[in-house]
Amino acid sequence: MTYSQAIRSGFRLINSRWQLVAVQAGLMLFNCIAFFLMVIIPLGIAFVIFGLDLTGLAQLKNVLGLIRNPAELLSKYFGLVMVVLTSLLFYVLLVTTLGLYVFGGSVGVVGRSILEPDLKFSLRSFFAEAKKLFFPIMWYSLVAGIVFILVAFLLGLFAGGIAAVVSAAKGQDSTLALFLGIFFSLVLILIGISLVFGAIAVTVYGIAALFFKGEGAMRSFRGGFRFVWDHQNAFWLYAVLLTVYIIVSFLVMLIVYPFNLIPIIGTIISIPFQIISYVIRGYFGLVIIAIVFCYYYEIEIRKDAPAGNRPVPAETTAGSSSLPEDISSPEAAGQETSLPEKGGPEGD
Repeated sequence: MTYSQAIRSGFRLINSRWQLVAVQAGLMLFNCIAFFLMVIIPLGIAFVIFGLDLTGLAQLKNVLGLIRNPAELLSKYFGLVMVVLTSLLFYVLLVTTLGLYVFGGSVGVVGRSILEPDLKFSLRSFFAEAKKLFFPIMWYSLVAGIVFILVAFLLGLFAGGIAAVVSAAKGQDSTLALFLGIFFSLVLILIGISLVFGAIAVTVYGIAALFFKGEGAMRSFRGGFRFVWDHQNAFWLYAVLLTVYIIVSFLVMLIVYPFNLIPIIGTIISIPFQIISYVIRGYFGLVIIAIVFCYYYEIEIRKDAPAGNRPVPAETTAGSSSLPEDISSPEAAGQETSLPEKGGPEGD
């Protein structure tokens, strides 16, 4: 499968199941309402109940003084701190749970649509896939989180080694230290980007392995790593998709951010644009998942399936020549095999 075929298949799949984007937007709206109810309102109630006076924080020197003495800040505003921490804990737990649930449902619908191209979107199938994939996705997220922590730890060790080398070079020659600092910084940036992009690519392809092969979290992650290692084009495909997603998100942010600089009314005006920007990013995120799933299915799953059990891919139309019926007969209808004539003139 070529890149263009995978990209067209991904866009076509999400466009035909646009309800997934609406579900993502509904989750965003619910998160905003939950933040207001579970964090903002309890915080306001805490101000009233505990009679907290934060007027002293208006001056910068008072803020710096409290930061230098956190014990005094904690003892003075202990009630507020407990209320905020408790509210944030429940909010993060709720948002994380719902996010995994909706993500599992979206992944299930996308994967099921590849296996069954004629399958239409329905909330029943969405909730069924979300319920089935919730715990596998949760355990897989834990494994991926541990991997990202290890990647961050390795980058931290490398950065510490660079700092030690540059510090030692400063004692010899400042010009050499400047050169080494710039050189190793560029190397660190290149290695960091490669590791992060590689880890994200392995994670996403591992999710595809989790759905199509039904394996556990560790085996799915190893399957994603093996797929990216064996098929280098899969990494470059995801690298291009992620780069485009970052550029689109940055452009959308540039359009929305200037409204926030306008006092009061700018914030009100920016709310619809914030919603639109979230919908756009959610749409492209789902498209990336669909493209990755289509590519993984065609490369890893479809080639191993028996010819009689291979489902028709999502991008195949009714009149396509790639249907099994088009190649089931070795000869076209009405075509006959001509026999050599007997007793021609040359044989006389």
